[in-house]
Amino acid sequence: QVRFVESGGGLVQPGGSLRLSCAASRIIFRDYVMGWYRQAPGKQRELVASITQSGNTNYADSVKGRFTISRDNAKNAVYLQMNSLKPEDTAVYYCNAPFAATPLPWGQGTQVTVPS
Repeated sequence: QVRFVESGGGLVQPGGSLRLSCAASRIIFRDYVMGWYRQAPGKQRELVASITQSGNTNYADSVKGRFTISRDNAKNAVYLQMNSLKPEDTAVYYCNAPFAATPLPWGQGTQVTVPS
């Protein structure tokens, strides 16, 4: 079964940075658009960044200019560099393939906390 394992979250002060990593297994990784999602308490999960097979990126307005998504197809990995973090970025962050023909299982996510 496809598996995503996210890591790199933590507690960081406003204005700080974190780099999230996601390792994918049992998937032909290079064939998929990959994305980072987040889910804040009491809110729906939202897609914040995506990257195509060829490296084209797209961002939600809330993170544009602060977050950078990248991928390493040789390592079956996708990354999210988060700079200038704000309290509203507090959420559990997940990776997945947003346009997969069949929904793929979610990993456990990684918690990012930015205190106000």
